[in-house]
Parts: sequence; C-alpha cells; structure tokens
Amino acid sequence: MLLQFNFKNYKSFRDDTTLDLTATKISEFNNHVISIANEHVLPVAAIFGANASGKSNVQEAFRYMATYVIHSLNYGGDESSAKKKKSEFFKPTPFLFDTTSKKAESLFEVYFMDPEENGAKTYNYGFTVNTTGVCEEWLNYKSKSSRGAYRKIFYRNGDKYDFSGLPAKSQDNLKIALEKETLVVSLGAKLKIAKLKFVRDWFLNNDFADFGKPIENYFLSRLIPEGFAESKDVQKKVVDYFAAFDPSIIGFNVETYKVDNDEDEHLKIDAIHRMNDSDQTVSIPLQHESAGTLKMFALYPMLQDVLSNGGVLFIDELNARLHPLLVRTFIITFLDLNINAKHAQLIFTSHDSWQLNGSMLRRDEIWFTEKDSSGVSNLYSLADFVDEDGVKIRKDENYEKNYLLGKYGAIPTLKHLDMFKEE
Repeated sequence: MLLQFNFKNYKSFRDDTTLDLTATKISEFNNHVISIANEHVLPVAAIFGANASGKSNVQEAFRYMATYVIHSLNYGGDESSAKKKKSEFFKPTPFLFDTTSKKAESLFEVYFMDPEENGAKTYNYGFTVNTTGVCEEWLNYKSKSSRGAYRKIFYRNGDKYDFSGLPAKSQDNLKIALEKETLVVSLGAKLKIAKLKFVRDWFLNNDFADFGKPIENYFLSRLIPEGFAESKDVQKKVVDYFAAFDPSIIGFNVETYKVDNDEDEHLKIDAIHRMNDSDQTVSIPLQHESAGTLKMFALYPMLQDVLSNGGVLFIDELNARLHPLLVRTFIITFLDLNINAKHAQLIFTSHDSWQLNGSMLRRDEIWFTEKDSSGVSNLYSLADFVDEDGVKIRKDENYEKNYLLGKYGAIPTLKHLDMFKEE
C-alpha cells in the first residue's frame, strides 16, 4: 500500500509537496482505516480544486516517477558507436516561472508497504533528477516489528555509490553497467536482484487513467479486460458489472478479424440488448454506446487489476461523463473492505462538490490544490486545514457548502465575461 508520496519542483509544484495516505487521529468513518503492522492506511484520496490549480499534476508527478522507474533502462548509453551520442531520456518538467527552480533538480519519493502475508515491511524509495540525469537515488526499509529508523539498502549520489545492503556479487555488476540517466532500481530489476526487482514491480502494479486527455481517453476506450475475447465467464462478469448502472446490456458478441496486409487480429465487440416488445435481442457496436458506458468499460480492466493485486489506481476527472451516484458506487468499492480485500487504493481528482457532503469521505481523505499569485500550486488536506482564526475544521461542518463559499480555498476566482458585452 502507498503510505506517502512526496515530490518537489515538478510542473506547477515548486516546493516540497506531500500526499499522505496514512490516517490521522480523527473519529469519523473508522471502518475506512486499514491497519497493518504499525500503520493505519486509507484506501481513498480525493483531490479537489479549481481548473489549472494543479490537481492533475499530482497524478502526473507520480506517473512520471513510475514511468522513469519502469523505463529508465532505455535512457543513456551510446546510440551508435559512430556518433557516440547519448540517447534521449525522460526529462522532468520543473517549475519554470523562476530561474532557480527552472535549473534545479526534481524530487520524487514514496513510502509504501509490503502486504502483510509478505512480512509487512515498509520501504522508502526516491530519486532526484535534472535535465542531465539522476542526481541522487536511495532505498531504505524497516521491518514490521521495527518502530525506529529505516535501514539502508543503497544510496547513490552522482557517481558515488553505497550498495552495502545488496548482495556482494551484484554490486560490481551495478557499478559497471549503471548509466547517469538510469535508475539503480531499473537496472537491478533487469539483473534480477530481488530487492530491486520488488520495488520496480511495485510501480508496475499501479494503474493510471486520465480522462481529461482526448488521446488517452480514446486509447482507454479500446482496452478490454483480460480474457474477455475468449472467456464467456469474463464477459459474464463484465455484464454483472454493467448491471450496477446499465441493466440493458445482457451480453456481448465478440468476433476476431484481420485487415488486409495486417498480421494482427482485431476485435469486433457488440453489446447485446433485449428488445422491448419481444424476447429477441439486438446487437449494437460497443463504440456506439454512451460515453459514460464506454468510460465504465475502460475502467473495468484497471478496477479488476487493482482489486485483484492490491495496487493503486489514479484517475484524473473521475466524475467526467458519469452520474454522481455511479461515481459514489465506484468510490465505495474501495471503501468496502469486504470487496477490497487486497487493500487497493484509489486516488482521484474531481470537480463534484457533492462528494464533500460529509457522508462518505473522512477529512483526511479529502485534499485540495490551490495555485497562488506566483503560479505555485499547493496541496493540503481538509484534516490539516485551519481557518483564519487558526481553528481546524470540525467533522459536523457542511464541507460542500463551505467549500463553495471559499472557506477552504481551492476554488476559481470568477468574473463576468464582460468581453462579450456590446459596446
């Protein structure tokens, strides 16, 4: 489980920023809290804020970190022996609106926990990176029974390395093969060093969906659940899933076909509906279904994956094209620990203020982003927020009303569109 994500100098977030999924000592919805070893962890974090306040950049920061970990073996090294040209790598996007941060490194760090059946160890992994490559990288851990400091597995600072927590036979291989642009964890996973492969695999176990980007939205709408094309049982599970919000779909027809000069097989998926005036059925191409139905179809494979494996699912604009009650049902799936037995986590952004009505989320599950006059985004939770009198928010307040009134910040500054007024 993800305990904490820290980042700095990434896009609109110039300063140290923390998204903390450990539970605070508040009294509401104690059934949400997952207790493992010495940790008390939350399954959901909801991020609200004005347009362009930085909500999406929280997800993008984690996605950058995950992408770098998974793919950094592709960065660095000679592109060809003739040119001796360094290959491109995934450069970070620092805060660009002051000269210091524009040239400074970006930081990404996570604290996460192994499942209890695997020992419930807690890991701290992070790195800093700039436009030339990795500056620092570290990995530490502590055992389930430990309440003290973390123990070092490795530390890297420039071209200096301390691999003392790794097997001796692996240390020389790392030093020989490591490039400036490549992460130790990525290389170690390739070399089958168990402690490093474990960290890389933790990042692989998480999923991302950004429904605010048309290209990604198009791609997501064409994802299908694992085994969907071959298995009627999988198709039946998808029908049951749809029944929660669209009972008109009673099945699917799946056909494979090939296009001329294309060796790959393609799928033609039709949704089966029952006719109103008879027992007959009619088939409709899946892509002709509503935008909301297509979005829920796109979410199914990721939901299936994280609920089965206990990963983290990041969704930008969860509310887009979905009815509020359907969004509520989706969130409750993660809050219901009978369904969410593997302790999957959901981190999502939204503009729907009804989710702030106090009947579903704890104060420490509610987060806000706000951008100041310098263009710097800040991230803070409702549990930590204090009003102008220095008083924390009570659990019996009307969060939705007070948010829309601007009490918690993170709302747009509105003006009349006077530019359309006739002279």
